Amino acid sequence: MAALKNYDGKYWRDLFDSRIGKTTWPYGSGVWSKKEWVLPEIDSDDIVSAFEGNSNLFWAERYGKQFLSMNDLWVKHCGISHTGSFKDLGMTVLVSQVNRLRKMNRPVVGVGCASTGDTSAALSAYCAAAGIPSIVFLPANRISLAQLVQPIANGAFVLSIDTDFDGCMQLIREVTAELPIYLANSLNSLRLEGQKTAAIEILQQFDWEVPDWVIVPGGNLGNIYAFYKGFHMCKELGLVDKIPRLVCAQAANANPLYLHYKAGWDQEFKPVKANTTFASAIQIGDPVSIDRAVYALKKSNGIVEEASEQELMDAMAQADSTGMFICPHTGVALAALIKLRNQGIIGTNDRTVVVSTAHGLKFTQSKIDYHSNDIKDLACKYANPPMQVKADFGSVMDVLKKYLLSKVPKN
Repeated sequence: MAALKNYDGKYWRDLFDSRIGKTTWPYGSGVWSKKEWVLPEIDSDDIVSAFEGNSNLFWAERYGKQFLSMNDLWVKHCGISHTGSFKDLGMTVLVSQVNRLRKMNRPVVGVGCASTGDTSAALSAYCAAAGIPSIVFLPANRISLAQLVQPIANGAFVLSIDTDFDGCMQLIREVTAELPIYLANSLNSLRLEGQKTAAIEILQQFDWEVPDWVIVPGGNLGNIYAFYKGFHMCKELGLVDKIPRLVCAQAANANPLYLHYKAGWDQEFKPVKANTTFASAIQIGDPVSIDRAVYALKKSNGIVEEASEQELMDAMAQADSTGMFICPHTGVALAALIKLRNQGIIGTNDRTVVVSTAHGLKFTQSKIDYHSNDIKDLACKYANPPMQVKADFGSVMDVLKKYLLSKVPKN
């Protein structure tokens, strides 16, 4: 930080802005366009990048006005990325450093991670691009098929283990302590250095105006700290004069941070046994970045909120009905926003950014089940199943007339 402070905020704003939309290696990446703040000592030839980042900041105008009476709601689509999740932002940095270490003949045979899906996809893709072996520990039968096929297709050595994510995490930590396998989970700070660039990117997209709120889904809790770090560095180095308030949103079925927050942070943190949730990537009961997350929330006057399965699935369906196609984890964040709006904590005109962490196409089965009214104990009140119609003109006209009549505005 002392070295970075040799340059003022205007210098950094102008430098980062000058690299947007360029293809000059490696600055076309939303991560590596901030190289001086991420991993300054690495040679550009050692970088492994798919030009990740630079993701869409979507003005959720209709969703905000229709469901929340909000005028300034935005969704940061971090899932519109190389492997379909925000994990690419951190993995490009970690795998680049491993690539550098291997060229220096350091004893690193491969890279390994425990994963609920998205981390394994990012790790396997970037390792495949660099020709580095990847090893993935997945909890058996607990991730979507779309997530499972990604590391398989990218050539990772996949172990499907009869435990949950926390069990996989414990095993990979034990294994990497014994074998020359580099640990790629967000316990590793290199991941967070890449992920923090999404926060800087949000500020860039608002022409360096700071939003009031940023809401981030939380599981292993590295990302909420990464966002805090990105915003804090921009304030510390003079690019902006404040940071937004952060909200960490958890699924009620995997809510150890929420319970810790409701206890007032004072009591000792207690892990929980995570129950099944549609937001499978955050189905984590013993997050490795708990201390960093608590620090970030305290420093940003932050809040933790939770969402039930009904709330997160309904929020996802509502968002999709206004033109988005989000993952269940983003549904958790939107459900948290709904609660904070209803409590009057987030105001009508507060500029609010919801971080969407993965692409909805990774979670199509949950959407199919919802719109088919095929989820036990869930109301699915926004379900939109296809209409079965006979193959004749009269039948088609009948259902179309009925549908169009229902869409006529009522006086």
